[in-house]
Amino acid sequence: MEREFIAVLDFGSQYAHLIAKRVRHLGVYTEIFPPSTDLEPLRRAKGVILSGGPQSVFGESPVPFNPAVLELELPILGLCYGHQLLSQLMGGEVRNLGRGEYGKTALRRVEGAEAPLLDGMPEETTVWMSHGDTVLAPPPGFNVLAHTELCPVAAMAHERRPIFSLQFHPEVTDTPEGGLLLANFVKITGAARQWNMTAFMERALADCQAQLGDRNVLMFLSGGVDSTVAFTLLTRALGAGRVRGLFIDNGFMRKDEPEQVMEGYRRLGLDNVRAVDASGEFLRAIAGRVEPQDKRKAVGETFIRVRNRYLAEMSLDPAHWLLGQGTLYPDIIESGGTDHAEVIKSHHNRVQGVQDLIAAGHVVEPLKELYKDEVRQLGEVLDLPEALVWRHPFPGPGLSINVLCSADGEPLTGLDGLRMAVAERLKDSPFRGDVLPVRSVGVQGDRRTYAPPAVLIGPRDWRLLEECSVALTNGIREINRVVTLLAPDELPPLVAHAAYCTAERLALLAEADARVTQALERRGLMREIFQLLVILLPLSESEAGECLVLRPVVSEDVMTARFAELPWDLVEPVSRELMGLPGVRAVFYDVTHKPPATFGWE
Repeated sequence: MEREFIAVLDFGSQYAHLIAKRVRHLGVYTEIFPPSTDLEPLRRAKGVILSGGPQSVFGESPVPFNPAVLELELPILGLCYGHQLLSQLMGGEVRNLGRGEYGKTALRRVEGAEAPLLDGMPEETTVWMSHGDTVLAPPPGFNVLAHTELCPVAAMAHERRPIFSLQFHPEVTDTPEGGLLLANFVKITGAARQWNMTAFMERALADCQAQLGDRNVLMFLSGGVDSTVAFTLLTRALGAGRVRGLFIDNGFMRKDEPEQVMEGYRRLGLDNVRAVDASGEFLRAIAGRVEPQDKRKAVGETFIRVRNRYLAEMSLDPAHWLLGQGTLYPDIIESGGTDHAEVIKSHHNRVQGVQDLIAAGHVVEPLKELYKDEVRQLGEVLDLPEALVWRHPFPGPGLSINVLCSADGEPLTGLDGLRMAVAERLKDSPFRGDVLPVRSVGVQGDRRTYAPPAVLIGPRDWRLLEECSVALTNGIREINRVVTLLAPDELPPLVAHAAYCTAERLALLAEADARVTQALERRGLMREIFQLLVILLPLSESEAGECLVLRPVVSEDVMTARFAELPWDLVEPVSRELMGLPGVRAVFYDVTHKPPATFGWE
């Protein structure tokens, strides 16, 4: 019997596979197709979802799309870019108003508007937006279902056909009613609910066996849940004799972490894991580098060099020993690894050396269709220990991408104008504002942005901080991140100075990171947050000194996140303790959701 599925057309959205995952969580299998796909495979689907994407419907190079999809006698749901495209193609009015909506936005249903997609949804709710273009009027035959302050057509439905579209993202956890909306769409399609993680595991085991044949795997291990789950899955598929683990200490790990990782593998009984200390080689590879993408690529290429040297030392044939990686789908999509996707950041497991191996068929990545929460589900299905399954994620480049660098040269331009814009936005708030003279990466409208962060100085109140953060990032396109000053009481006159990723700066960051982590552990809060990052900024009043940023986040799947609201009676003493570290001039707390900011600053 053929498996029923819902098709997702991927226009390059950061969330395309997240849509697919949410539908899978509802028990229905999904398949992802390019938007220009032939109609034949779609005719077998129970419904079609048009994803978001980084493009504008007014772009000079529009994403190739087969408009005949809209004539299929199937339920159709357009999201974000899909909403705008559907509106434009069917005769609605779409415009760029010069500003967009990013992050949490209030949504109100149109009085009296009814549609099966909205069954059970309240009259007012919060949704997650990330768009530049706006639908101002629906196409003929469509009814407006809901609106926001900026967007008069935030949801619409056809009067007769089962065609619906939403400007917001129901697939992200930060849209509280998103699961309900997607469940309503699944119900409209009539698709059978037969998908679960056990089914994925069985398919993944078969896929690994088919891909590898009689070849073996040398697996990169980091001690994290992704690589360990992938390693366990491959071992189950092939047997322990055909899988080896290689833990490379790159010198960018947290304080005492290399020893802890190897001890963890010993407790799991994994005697086929070898540790290699390559910290000096990695530090030399990024010496003098400033640009985040350059650092990531240098780290990734060094991993491949160390791996190739290990193969040679052990007399292992590279064509017979494939590279295993715990790559997840967010790594691929953020690296621009699908058609039409924008590069948000280059991942170390997608550098050219890895791409060459992939092209040669020498890489196996059994988790590349999954998100973090699904990997944890799979870890539980594989009976891995709870402590490992719920370990905080830590990227391969480690602390090296939390150490922001700066070279001698011209300072950032446009800061005075940004400061004036921030002050104007805050004039009726209890906060004073400023702008830091560094840049951090963000994601706005599915596009990568790189901009200076705004600073809020004022009350210790999470609700007020969130409101001002959202107002600043929604109202000022050039701001993608907001922090609040924890210490000292007044913001010093900070300037950027020349600084690189050195052993000394890494040691300072590792100590700061350890102290914040220990404070969370003492309060039993590590399971309350998804990830804790501590960022080192090359800012001071002179040519020496640093600033620290605390960046704890709450997330389910990495694709979206909220800043964590830690207890103030923990945050304030920790910030005072960090001020006592050598050279630290100020401590900030990142109060930005994703989007518009990413987790990290690089």
